[in-house]
Order: sequence, then structure tokens, then C-alpha cells
Amino acid sequence: MYYGEIKNCDIANGPGVRVSLFVSGCTNHCENCFQPQTWDFHFGKEFTAETEEYIIELLKPAYIKGITILGGEPFEPQNQHALLPFVKKVRETYPTKTVWFFSGFTYEELTSDGTHPRCEVTDELLALGDVLVDGRYVEKLRNISLRFRGSENQRLIDLKKTRECGEITLWDE
Repeated sequence: MYYGEIKNCDIANGPGVRVSLFVSGCTNHCENCFQPQTWDFHFGKEFTAETEEYIIELLKPAYIKGITILGGEPFEPQNQHALLPFVKKVRETYPTKTVWFFSGFTYEELTSDGTHPRCEVTDELLALGDVLVDGRYVEKLRNISLRFRGSENQRLIDLKKTRECGEITLWDE
């Protein structure tokens, strides 16, 4: 897996101060995507053990509330395989910090058999997350007043509550 950027004090992609990992590779190709360079699966730098350790260190300060993983597209199958052991390590190292995912795929696409993004590790990766911001960016639904998302079709899904009750539950701070 490759990544385009790591932000160590991000306040735009989840609550509080966060570390954000922008992975490379995306097949959604949303019109007017704000980072079309990340569609290329080899954009940026290779995600290595050293990269993991660097991010683990960035997460250390108490003022860092968690990690946000976005892209590109974290839920492209090859990215999921690379992210799963890393997110497990984040959870083990910092069990009280939150994990947010941004995906152009919907929750339904991620959890329905036979869809492009769903693979053998999708459920496990989703289970490690706290919030999923889902849905493709849709230019005609653009709304700059929305918190943590760019278009009105996108949802902030509370993954834990969704798992507990068996139906999509939106995140409410």
C-alpha cells in the first residue's frame, strides 16, 4: 500500500486533534474529487513498518484524540489488507483513542456480499472503527456547512452503535 500524506495535527477530519493517514488508490473517481492524485495506487510513498511506527509515535500525546484514515480509498480491498494489522496495532497501543474511516463506498456496499470493496477482512476492519463517514462525494450535493463531510449524501455512522442495534445509527457528538 502507498500513502499520499500523514497529517499530525488535523482538526478537519474528526473531532479533536487527530493524526490523519491519506492512503493511495481509489476506483470511485468522484467528480471534482479534492485529491484526484490519490486515485493512483502508487501515489506518494510506500507504507512500511517505519511508517507505522512513525504514526504510532504521532498518536502518543494525550491531546491527540485518535486517527482518521481516508484517501484515496481505505476500503479498496488491497488497502484493507494492509490497514488491518496496522489498525489492530493502533487499537492495542491506544485503546481509548478513536478510529475514524472515510470511504466513498457506502456502509451497505462494505457489508454486502458480492460488492467490489467487500473482502475477507472488511468486517474485522470495520469492527476496529468508531465512525465511518460513508458515500461518494457528489458535486451537486456539495454543502460546505456540513461537519466532517463534503456532500449531503454522506453519513457519519457510529459503528459501535450500528453493530449493537443491527441498524445504521448516525454518530452524534
